[in-house]
Amino acid sequence: MEARRGERDPPDALQNRCHAERAKKERRWQLLFTQYTVNPFHPVHMVARKPMSWHENVQEPIDDEFLNLLHRAAVVPRKKYSEPQTESQEIGWHTTPLVPVDRSDIRFYFPRQTTEITIHGYPAPRGEKPKD
Repeated sequence: MEARRGERDPPDALQNRCHAERAKKERRWQLLFTQYTVNPFHPVHMVARKPMSWHENVQEPIDDEFLNLLHRAAVVPRKKYSEPQTESQEIGWHTTPLVPVDRSDIRFYFPRQTTEITIHGYPAPRGEKPKD
């Protein structure tokens, strides 16, 4: 329905056209999934089986693909990927020091110093004298 020159569509018709165009674009990229699996990142709470039912006591074969998926989900990102996948993973990704630690070099190694206070624990509170 073309509007004549100088006339506009009512706002409802214009919005309806926008919604129809949006729905058409969304339908173009929709996919129908027919194969479903358990989400390995969401824990599933098991309910105890009924001990007297024969169909629940039948041993089912273990799905190796699903077990591999579960084990891969439990692996830490540094072992799973060779490079960081997000910006926040870049912090602390490389933990090996660039220079090997030389404990005899006092420029880079600052060990804890022991004093009279640190040998016996915390210092005495203010106003009290230490017990000798």
